[in-house]
Amino acid sequence: VRMSLDFPVPGPPDWTVDWSMLHDQFAWIRAMRGCRQDPVHHGEGDVWIHTRMVCEALAGLDDWRALRQPERELVFAAALLHDVAKPLCTRTEDGRITSRGHSPRGAMEARRILWEHGVDVVRREQICAMVRYHQIPFFLIERDNAERMALLISQQARCDYLAMLAGADARGRICEDQPGLLLKIGLFAEHCRELGCLDRPWQFPSPTSRFEYFRRDGRDPHYRVHDDSRCEVILMSGLPGSGKDSWLGRHAPGLPVVSLDGIRCELGVEASDDQGEVVQAARDRAREFLRCGASFAWNATNLTREVRAQLIALFTGYRARARIVHIEAPYAETQQRNANRAHAVPGPAMARMLERWDVPAVTEAPAVEWWENTTGFQRLR
Repeated sequence: VRMSLDFPVPGPPDWTVDWSMLHDQFAWIRAMRGCRQDPVHHGEGDVWIHTRMVCEALAGLDDWRALRQPERELVFAAALLHDVAKPLCTRTEDGRITSRGHSPRGAMEARRILWEHGVDVVRREQICAMVRYHQIPFFLIERDNAERMALLISQQARCDYLAMLAGADARGRICEDQPGLLLKIGLFAEHCRELGCLDRPWQFPSPTSRFEYFRRDGRDPHYRVHDDSRCEVILMSGLPGSGKDSWLGRHAPGLPVVSLDGIRCELGVEASDDQGEVVQAARDRAREFLRCGASFAWNATNLTREVRAQLIALFTGYRARARIVHIEAPYAETQQRNANRAHAVPGPAMARMLERWDVPAVTEAPAVEWWENTTGFQRLR
């Protein structure tokens, strides 16, 4: 049984993991060997040992074995990748080994790895979400915003699968607080069950209600928000060469476009130069449309949540409804299209983009669409 990434997923009758094949095939797995961990939480040794113990603990769970094959593949891939960024994030601070930030960075590393190996977008993003949130079940029940976090996770990953992954993560280590971790994971699962989002996304009254709930702390998730928008702004998102210009030409012909690439050409600014003048000009043009309630598109890579959030705050401040359209193409096609562009993005710059590439989540705007560009545009969500 194999995923597109060629993970040898354990199967009946023996449910064993082919570690020699995994170690030999993937450099990111070999990087785990020798990556130290805090012995208080990981008495078993380095990240490689821990990852092996986690995957083997998962393969021994009756609940995981009872899943259908595609779901077993998803959770196993998340277990294999859950600490993939520890070699990048591990350092010593005040005499203690820490890997602070490895979960969100791990989601981005997992995305790059899975994209390069052709795992389809929807399955890939479920795996990335589990990597991003894999530590949350350890402490969610202690947080003041436990309900909000549970509802957030449920929009991107199944909380029961996340609890299963966290349980394997707790069992795949040597530490004194293992029983406490397993108790907290059980409480996380019970909390999600009570909310009604353990095995499905929590259902908001409307997409606008969902967006406003996560934009504003303290709002009742059952509250139906009135949509008083005057216009719509399409916020494009995607790597260079993914086909954002082509999508706009085909699906929004005639719509005014604020294009950062276009403004760079007008101003004679290279992509490697300071972009302050370009961004300011783009914002000024956007405000002209927003002040008169005219719909338009903002066309740039918009690869990070922070950049998208700043733009969406600008749009919603003028009562514009934000619609994120994320475009992507398979790895080889993206590389080829970028190479054929008049102003191709250099390899090192593309690598830096991939390090911060965060696919838009459904919670970021009232409307979030994923499109794949292969022989044509196909909407995935």
